[in-house]
Amino acid sequence: MDISGSQFSQCNPVGQFAPLEELLEITRNPKRFTIGLPTESDPFENRILLVPSAVAQLSANGHQVVVQRKAGLRSNFTDQDYANAGAILVESTEEVFQCDVILKLTAPIDSEIALFRPRQILISSIQFHRHCKDYFRKLSQKRISALALELIRDDSGMYPALRAMSEIAGPTSVLIAAEYLRHPEYGRGTMLGGVPGVNPSQVVILGAGTVGEFAANTALAMGASVKVFDDSVTKLRSLQINLKQTLFTSILQPAVLSKALSTADVVIGAIHSKQGRTPMVITERMVGSMKQGSIIVDVSIDQGGCCETSIPTTLANPVYQKFGVTHYCVPNIASKVPRTASYAMSNIFTPIALNIGNEGGLENTLRQNQGLRLSTYLFNGILTNRVISEKHQLPFQDLDLLLATLR
Repeated sequence: MDISGSQFSQCNPVGQFAPLEELLEITRNPKRFTIGLPTESDPFENRILLVPSAVAQLSANGHQVVVQRKAGLRSNFTDQDYANAGAILVESTEEVFQCDVILKLTAPIDSEIALFRPRQILISSIQFHRHCKDYFRKLSQKRISALALELIRDDSGMYPALRAMSEIAGPTSVLIAAEYLRHPEYGRGTMLGGVPGVNPSQVVILGAGTVGEFAANTALAMGASVKVFDDSVTKLRSLQINLKQTLFTSILQPAVLSKALSTADVVIGAIHSKQGRTPMVITERMVGSMKQGSIIVDVSIDQGGCCETSIPTTLANPVYQKFGVTHYCVPNIASKVPRTASYAMSNIFTPIALNIGNEGGLENTLRQNQGLRLSTYLFNGILTNRVISEKHQLPFQDLDLLLATLR
């Protein structure tokens, strides 16, 4: 048999058989972790990342969940709820921070950073713009791996944590506005919706993203007249399609916006900036032209606010008035409904924790999961986020290249 013919020479130019490497299935050894849930240091953070049912699921898969006593009380989960789900209850933050994985909503404060040990995993929010260069140096010196929950992406490229909180913040912002609007001191003593023979309230929403869409849906359901502004025609079109009705929409043109604000009873600031501060689209002069007793709920205050007169407030003292207009500027509005928000967050982070265990650790998981790679800003103490690096002039290494060297 002639093996040098054209049939074989197309496969191998020299007409010889070439040995091939045998491809074997890579086996992964599932890893069991201790997962810590500390009490949040922020007195106004009422959510918790894992609810008792999630703890039961993790425990059933061999993981050990350590919960600091009273960590879930602000979300109406008792210590007994967690104990019944299989959690180990401890008294101190120090005991929780002995775990392999730390799950918390707010970024760790200095006293918590001091408790970290090398190769621990931290999953929390970070909000880069709120921290200085020294803060990231301290985290890096602890040689931990840290993931920003607000930067985690799913398979479709969406940000599930941000979307879940936005879906809560939208309706909640309208309900908050309705409560203050009917108040005789802070509002106008009127309903958000109308009744036969009485004009409905005028609601202006800035931003046609998830917060804006869900806020508009709630306001329309309550009978209000709604106007939505955004700098993207595509977003405005998508909002109308999703709401399945036609309503007033406009590009953010100052003259048109100013006219709408002068007749508005409620303004919802729902503009989101992908990087840095939210653009300020409502000037002080525009606020001065608004009706006495009207309400501004600036959901964008998490990123600095979209209103020139917005100043961050707290759940303890949520409102103030300027030019007779009531401002509600509490960051993290989703914490106003902590139990609902906790269930939403738990649905996101339980599969992530299980996946890290099933893949045999964070390193293998990051190789397989691009969404988690993009959220990782520290890997074993090495800064892997270019935005932080450029802002604070800190050394940076590409995570993909870093993982390739560890194979």
